[in-house]
Amino acid sequence: MSSSSGSNGSSVVVIGGTAGIGLAFARARAARGDEVVLTGRDAHRAGTVAKEIGARGIALDLSRPQEIGPALAGVERVDHLVLAGVARDRNTVAGYDVESALHLVTLKLVGYTEVVHTLAPRMPPTAESALVIFGGQAKERPYEGATTVATVNAGVTGMVRTLAAELAPVRVNAVHPGIVGDSPYWADKPAEVLEGYRAQTPTGRLARMRDVVDAVDLLLRNPAVNGVDLAVDGGWGWSPR
Repeated sequence: MSSSSGSNGSSVVVIGGTAGIGLAFARARAARGDEVVLTGRDAHRAGTVAKEIGARGIALDLSRPQEIGPALAGVERVDHLVLAGVARDRNTVAGYDVESALHLVTLKLVGYTEVVHTLAPRMPPTAESALVIFGGQAKERPYEGATTVATVNAGVTGMVRTLAAELAPVRVNAVHPGIVGDSPYWADKPAEVLEGYRAQTPTGRLARMRDVVDAVDLLLRNPAVNGVDLAVDGGWGWSPR
C-alpha cells in the first residue's frame, strides 16, 4: 500500500506516533490535511490510533532494526519524517543494567538511523524535505539514573551533524524537550515536584506538548533551518528571575 493518495498535503511519517508528543504531532498534521503514517510497536494499537486521527498505522519496533526496512516497504514518499519513539531507561553506573542500556542505544541510535537509511531515498531531494530527531535535555542536565539517556541524547547531536551532511539538500534537525508538564510521563507527578521545576524555569511555566509540536513543525517547515539542536524547555535550569 502506498503512502500517497493524491492529496495536496505533505506526506508525513511519525515513528513512535501512538502516544505522547509523537501522537500529538501526528494528530496535528492529520487535522491539517497532510497524509500521515504513524508507527508503534503494537500493530493493533497503531491501527486503532491511526484510524482515530485519520492516519495510517504500521507496526514497527525500533529495537529490532533488521525488521525496519520490511515494515516500511509500503511507504513510497516522505516529505517530513519525525523520529519520536522513545524508551525510559533509569540506569546508573553502580547498578548498570546492560540489557536495558543495549535496548535504548539500539532503539534510538541504530533504529533511528535504519529508519533514515530506509526512507531517505523516498524523500524528494530539496530543502523542503526534512526530518526531525527527538533527543532530550538530559544531555545537558543529567540526573541520577540518566547514564544511558544522557549519553544517547548527546549522540543525537552527532546524528544531526552527520545526517545533515549526508542527506543534503534534505534538512536534518533535532528537538530536545525538557520537562513537558502535560505529557503522559510528567502529568501524573506530584504537584509539588512539578512546582519545583516550574520555579526553576525563567518563563514561569513548564513546556507543554503543544509547544514541542510547534517546535517540530518549525524545524520541518522552515527551509532555512538545518543542523540545529533546538531546546524546548522554557530555559529550565537557569537561575530563576
